[in-house]
Parts: sequence; structure tokens; C-alpha cells
Amino acid sequence: MKLYTSSDARQQFSEVLDTAKKEGKVLIRRRDRGLFSLTVEEAAASPFDIEGISTDVTTSEIVDTLRRERERTDRNDS
Repeated sequence: MKLYTSSDARQQFSEVLDTAKKEGKVLIRRRDRGLFSLTVEEAAASPFDIEGISTDVTTSEIVDTLRRERERTDRNDS
């Protein structure tokens, strides 16, 4: 784990972030002897991040199906 002074961390912020990403954690010490840790936070996956599927259905077939279903729904609502 690498230790930076607050002055060095400020001047080399990009390097500090890269080191934290690589090593998982860095420490930053202030002049008043306060010690802080910087750790990497894993980004939460979006529920919309899904793998695509292969299919023989064309875009126009999907659009046609959606239009038919909307028309059917509209007729049933009336």
C-alpha cells in the first residue's frame, strides 16, 4: 500500500487514483498527521446490462408485431 502526502496526492491525483485502482487502497497523510485512506468502489451493475440474444427475427417483424398488438389493445379498450 502506498502512502502519499496530501500535497503529493493533490499534485499527482491521477497517479493516486491509478495506484488505488491497481493496489486497492492508498493512504494520504496531512500535515496535521491526519491519515486518510482512498479505496476503489466497485460500480453496481445496471439491471439493464443484459446480454443480447441471437435470433432470426427481423426489426420489421418486431415493429409489425408491436403495431398489431397496440391496435388490438386499442380496440379492446374502446
